[in-house]
Order: sequence, then C-alpha cells, then structure tokens
Amino acid sequence: MKVNDLVTVKTDGKTRREGTILAVETFQEGIMYLVALKDYPAGIWFFNEADSKDGTFVEPKTLPDEE
Repeated sequence: MKVNDLVTVKTDGKTRREGTILAVETFQEGIMYLVALKDYPAGIWFFNEADSKDGTFVEPKTLPDEE
C-alpha cells in the first residue's frame, strides 16, 4: 500500500473505519501507516506486524468492482 491509497483500519470498535494513507514507514518488524480518518484528518499511526495476521490493522479498501 502507498500514500493516497484508500484503506480500512481495525480499531477498538467492531466496524472497520475507512481512511486514506498519508505516510508509510517501513521497519524490520512491519510497516507503520499514517492514516487520515474522518475524526482524525491529520492522521493516526497504525502498525502492521510483518509476521502476524492478528497484527494487521490496515488493509486495502476493496471497491465494489474489485470483488
């Protein structure tokens, strides 16, 4: 995923939230994404762990024509 991609993020609620990637930082353990959400337009950092599906918080948004 890259800057300006539409994504969904897993937060403390049950519903995934939609946002846009503002920045990406790669680390040995995974990737950090700065994601702009409706309530946080300046962005919040989310970390996707490299070796754990449970540690994946940011995923690409699937558009209806891509399903």
